[in-house]
This record gives sequence, structure tokens and C-alpha cells, in this order.
Amino acid sequence: MFPRDFAWGAGTAAYQIEGGWRADGKGASIWDTFAHEGGRVFGEQNGDEACRSYELWNEDLKCIQTLGLTHYRLSLSWARLLPDGNTRHVNQKGVEYYNKVIDDLLACNVSPMVTLYHFDLPQALQDQGGWKSAGTATLFDSYAKFCFHTFGGRVKLWITINEPYVCAKLGHEDGTHAPGLKEPGTAAYLVGHNMLRAHAMAWHSYDSLYRAQQKGAVSLAINSDWLEPLNAGCAEDIAATERLLAFTLGWFAWPVFVTGDYPEVMRSAIDAQSEKSGCSSRLPSFSKDEPAILGTADFFALNYYTSRKVKQGGGCGEKLCMKSDRDAGEVLDPSWPICGVSWLAVVPQGLRKLLKYIKNNFNNPAVYVTENGFSQVGPLQTEDVQRAEFYKDTIAEVAKALQEDEVNVRGYFAWSLLDNFEWADGFSVRFGLYHVDFADGKRKRTLYRSGREYAKIISKNRCGQS
Repeated sequence: MFPRDFAWGAGTAAYQIEGGWRADGKGASIWDTFAHEGGRVFGEQNGDEACRSYELWNEDLKCIQTLGLTHYRLSLSWARLLPDGNTRHVNQKGVEYYNKVIDDLLACNVSPMVTLYHFDLPQALQDQGGWKSAGTATLFDSYAKFCFHTFGGRVKLWITINEPYVCAKLGHEDGTHAPGLKEPGTAAYLVGHNMLRAHAMAWHSYDSLYRAQQKGAVSLAINSDWLEPLNAGCAEDIAATERLLAFTLGWFAWPVFVTGDYPEVMRSAIDAQSEKSGCSSRLPSFSKDEPAILGTADFFALNYYTSRKVKQGGGCGEKLCMKSDRDAGEVLDPSWPICGVSWLAVVPQGLRKLLKYIKNNFNNPAVYVTENGFSQVGPLQTEDVQRAEFYKDTIAEVAKALQEDEVNVRGYFAWSLLDNFEWADGFSVRFGLYHVDFADGKRKRTLYRSGREYAKIISKNRCGQS
């Protein structure tokens, strides 16, 4: 069904699982600040302890081994390694922790996929303007070079930035993620721009300084829903779908994989709205004096969760905002079941369609599905039959993309290894292959039925059975 060297993984992120928010010299991150402000997270919860993986890494490693994963995706806490965000002060205890994690994985024949940035900017850098500041890209490059130098001999797969769309929109337009800014129609585009600049700088640093010796690959993780017109015969809905794809997937994939610049439909839509409001363009331009954006991904890292139908319209009146710029409304097909959170419609076939779209529009890259999962809310169900079926159905769609559509899919990472701190939803939403008992001081991990089923799928395919 899958090639022998296919990557079978699961993912986590530092703030969501580690805890130890002040342990051993770690600096504060924007999520520490955001969660402690109050009124930001479900139940006033925070990631101060989370799964306690900073202390209980050996328990996580047992979970990874039980599942039979070939790969494990983790993120490094920038503030645990560099508490002030710069390389002037290195926290050696943080280096030791990640050295142990990487070494233990390799000793168990598990390949690490390491994300440099998964939403948790050091608060010290936010105090200097955060991702709205052009200088943060340069500081990120220094951090990336530190990580490549320190860990790169043992890491073959790197993600620079996870979901820049989410960081930009939820953190700076909607204000529902850290740093909690609501600056509609402006800040998100600036933040996305600086994240792309940061990614490109880091990729070029790896390419020129480390690639020859370390022989790894570097990309950024781009999240996207699959989108299709509400009315397949309606020209307005078709145009709205293309526009919305440009504002989500295309915002970050187009500059990196296609032209080195933003999609023209995105820029023209923003410029048209800007002109109406009598202001200059809000979408920055890339400088020819900086490292080129085009070609700065060695593979396509895709985070996919759900799908939407799209119709014309859906702005926010005369106000400048991303909604008005996109002028596209999203609709849930009533035939799609909802899992847990209201936004997560279960549409496994959407992943196959999106993979085919990426092949056809982004020069047939190697693709890793770096996140995909199914949430549970309410009473705990360790016999999570629906989620087990979801993984079977979704992986079958990945197999079709690989075999029938000839998409160059190299790996699949379930989100997530553990129930964890799900950002603004706190611990109320559970995505884990393992349940974590947050009422238990030892954070007991218990394998869900879906975890058992995923382990069977991995075992079957690693043994070369169809």
C-alpha cells in the first residue's frame, strides 16, 4: 500500500506538552503571557504543566515505541533554548533536554522531524515588536543557525515555522491566539510577510552553511482546508473559491513554490479594498536586497484538518479586514459529520483532493502530511471508534493520492501523540492517540483505541502488507 520508506509519525509542540514553564532557566513565551492574562483560554487553563513532558519525556518515548512510529515531530521552545530570544545567553539545560530527546529517538530508530517555531515566540522579542518587527526575522535566522549547529548533525527533517497563517490571523487579526492583537486588515499581512522572510533567511543559512555536511531538508508547515465552490456551476462561487485558496494556502505556498511573490489575486483584492478606503496597499513587497523566497522549501509540509464549500461574499462591511479582502463565505456541507469542535468537519476525501491540487499547482513537490487529526470533547471515550475509523479512512485517501493520483507523498503525521493544551481551548479538546489524565500528578498516559488502530496500520505497512 505504501513504500517501505514512508514516514509514519505523530506530532506535538513544545508549549502544548512540555510544562516546566519556568524550569531550569527557561524564559517566558507569548503563550505563557497570554494564558496568564485571564479570559483568554477555556477555564483559565494554561500550559504551565501541560503533559509535563519536560520531566516525563521517557513516558512519551514509551508511547512512541508502542505505536511503532518511524518518525516523531516535535518543536523546540525558542525561549527554553534562548531565554532572551538571542544567542547572547544560551540555556544549557534546554540544550541538554533536546539533546536527550533527539538521542533517545535515534537510539530507538525513530527519526525526529524538528519544528523551530510552533507559536511560542519569546516574550522578550514580543516586547520589542514581535513578528510585526522586521528585525524578528533576523533574530529567527540566528536562532535557526544555533539549532542547525547544535542539533543538525542528527536531524534530517526541519520545519522552520508552523502554520504562519494561524500565527498571523489568529494572533494579530482575531486576537484569539497569542499575542492577542486585534489589528484587522494590517498586522496579519505584516506578520505573515516577516515570517516568510524569517523562513527564507533560515533556509538559505542551512543551504549555505550546513546542508553539505548534515544532508537534511528544510521546509515550513502550511495549513489549509480543501475548498470547493458551493455551486459548482456558479462563476462567482468559483472565483470566490480561487480567491480564498490564494488567501490561505497560496499566501505562503505561492511565494515559496511558484513565483517568489504573493498570488496576484490576493494582492489585487487587497489593493482594491485599500483603494476604496483611501489607503495605500497593506500587503508588503519582498525586497530584492534580501534572500530570495522562491525555492526555499525542500518538500511541502501540509497540515490538513477539514474542508469547506465557498460562496461569493462574506466581508465585514466597509471596515478594513481580512474578511472584506477575501470576500468569500465558508459553508459546511450538512452531510459532513462534525467531530468535537464545531469547525472540524470530517472530510477525509478533502485531503486527497488537496494533495492532488498541490501536485498540480506547486510543481509536484515531495509532500509530508505534517498534521491531521480528529478531536474529542465532553466525556472521555477511550474506545474512540469514530476516530479509529477516521484514521483508517484518511490514510486510505492518502494511499489513493499516492497510487492513483501519483502525488509524491512521503509521510503522514497524526496530530497528536498526546492529549495536550489545545491553545485557546485549553484541555477541553482532545486530539491524542494517548489520553493524558491531567488530574493525575503523574499525567498517566492511556492508549486510545484509535492509537491501537493507527499502530496496526503502521505495522501492516512496515511489514509490506497491503
